[in-house]
Amino acid sequence: MNKYETVFIINPSVEDAGVKNLIQKFSDLINSDGKVEKVDELGKKKLAYEIKKNTEGNYVAINFEANPSLIAELERVYRITDEVMKFITIRKDEE
Repeated sequence: MNKYETVFIINPSVEDAGVKNLIQKFSDLINSDGKVEKVDELGKKKLAYEIKKNTEGNYVAINFEANPSLIAELERVYRITDEVMKFITIRKDEE
């Protein structure tokens, strides 16, 4: 299993409970074929540029271990989740 970090930006109009539900949804998906190590809710931040007519968004970062096949599924779910405005997943080098 490889170590990864994923960061996604949730639409600022989503309530706190909705943000928690999305984090739980993505954590459960990762745990199905890997292991979540750490979840950081970074809160609302100003965006560098406007995305879907929004100037801020809720940032969430998740560090996890998973098999490479899980990444495609995770990113597919990000794409079909309307509340997620942007996302990125990177593989972390072993330290």
